[in-house]
Amino acid sequence: MKSDVVKKGVERAPHRSLFKAMGYTDEEIRRPLIGVVNSRNEIVPGHIHLDRIAEAVKAGIRMAGGTPVEFGSIGICDGIAMGHVGMKYSLASRELIADSCEAMGLAHSFDGMVFIPNCDKIVPGMLMAAARINVPSVVISGGPMLSLKRKGVQLDLNSVFEAVGAYKAGRMTEEELCEYEDHACPGCGSCSGMFTANSMNCLTEVLGMGLPGNGTIPAVYAERIRLAKQAGMKVMELVEKGIRPSDILTEKAFENALAVDMALGCSTNSVLHLPAIANEAGIKINLDIINEISAKVPNLCRLAPAGPHHVQDLYMAGGVQAVMKELSKKGLLHLDLITVTGKTVRENIRDAEVTDPTVIRSVDDPYSPTGGIAVLRGNIAKDGAVVKRSAVADEMLVHRGPARVFDSEDDAIKAIYGGQIRPGDVVVIRYEGPKGGPGMREMLGPTSAIAGMGLDTTVALITDGRFSGASRGASIGHVSPEAMEGGLIAAVRDGDIISIDIPAGKLNVEVPDEELERRMAEWQPPKPRITTGYLGRYARLVTSASTGAVLK
Repeated sequence: MKSDVVKKGVERAPHRSLFKAMGYTDEEIRRPLIGVVNSRNEIVPGHIHLDRIAEAVKAGIRMAGGTPVEFGSIGICDGIAMGHVGMKYSLASRELIADSCEAMGLAHSFDGMVFIPNCDKIVPGMLMAAARINVPSVVISGGPMLSLKRKGVQLDLNSVFEAVGAYKAGRMTEEELCEYEDHACPGCGSCSGMFTANSMNCLTEVLGMGLPGNGTIPAVYAERIRLAKQAGMKVMELVEKGIRPSDILTEKAFENALAVDMALGCSTNSVLHLPAIANEAGIKINLDIINEISAKVPNLCRLAPAGPHHVQDLYMAGGVQAVMKELSKKGLLHLDLITVTGKTVRENIRDAEVTDPTVIRSVDDPYSPTGGIAVLRGNIAKDGAVVKRSAVADEMLVHRGPARVFDSEDDAIKAIYGGQIRPGDVVVIRYEGPKGGPGMREMLGPTSAIAGMGLDTTVALITDGRFSGASRGASIGHVSPEAMEGGLIAAVRDGDIISIDIPAGKLNVEVPDEELERRMAEWQPPKPRITTGYLGRYARLVTSASTGAVLK
């Protein structure tokens, strides 16, 4: 066993004495030691209940003959961090999570590991760590929050963000806003739409690192506890068989994840996280493959914010495995890949079925013959930009309008709420990329303000920052190279005409090349906003969004 290095032989008597100081018995020490990474805390609704998940995981490990060893991980709530300096830490925390899990896992020589995340950066951070540590591992999330219907409206967190815009525009009373506030998030779990957390939990299942049901079983269902016990038992089987993340996280597994990403219409943040996870597995994902896969994979689901359904509806309709079963009918998935079930994808989906075709459409009757995410390129996005195509109104798939340029998210929000944005405008927010932010803030504030004020079918937004998975409309993020690194988005000026053609994958400013070169010759990078502490170090080390914003 790998853990023998910390517990076996006369020389390890001091080590065993430390285990015994914590109450471990000789029998427990002799068994395989399984690290249980629990990101439970009291600031993230998706994590508030993870103590119950961890207890179930540990029960499963003990039932299967192992000894669980629990330790903690940080987790940031993107919703609470949204719209202020706190959001600069969100993406950056992904690297802290991966590094701390690596440190704990390798320092203590665990034989296997179970990772318990639930929300946005915690899921990819733990998957990165699993690939890096490379001992038999299972990921078990805390599950999605429920969405409740209130006066005929199915509510979620995004409903409240958009309600603020509606209130500012005089389209909603303060009492109505308060009612949304009181009922949109009814309890524990990751926010209920196909936002980033649920996107990554579903894709964990597709990658083969989570058991079937990981992405969709609601947080409050007893089935989630049973799944956690199964995860604990399953990691022991993986230890026995020697199945490691490197056996599961193959190039074909990432192609499967991108295919299901397109079918589900996941958050654009998946385009940041999948390359980062792949990087840890020694695999390179080029953004161009996203359009290649999107061109042949149909969009089968329209979950919030792209449509009326929520993750609980996807669960009831057959879940992620049913979506995969549909895609397999057209040969769109690699089926002979091993997963943490110990079985192949083909075996996992054999009995899956769609039980509600209004939630998961047939592969022969999709919402769109192409996928839910598109990568755009052009003179202001030479290395690419990303849009959640499935959440864009048809009339905004092709758009041409004057730029309204802002050098921070805060300035843009003031202008939007101040009524300074007109139909037809293209809001440009720059210096919010990985280096420029620093930290590449999510911008649910501006997009929900635009939507709440009724401008989402007439106004586009582009940025070198990123968007929440809850964002909808023509919200184009991850523009690379970013402004802080001298990307041509830094040359855009108020009034320049921006041309957007999502079906053709084009994003350009209609300014002659010579003029853009002249502007950039005069350009000087602004003084970094933060130079000290973790964010200062992060800004100096982080790479482009087009490469997953990993650290170099």
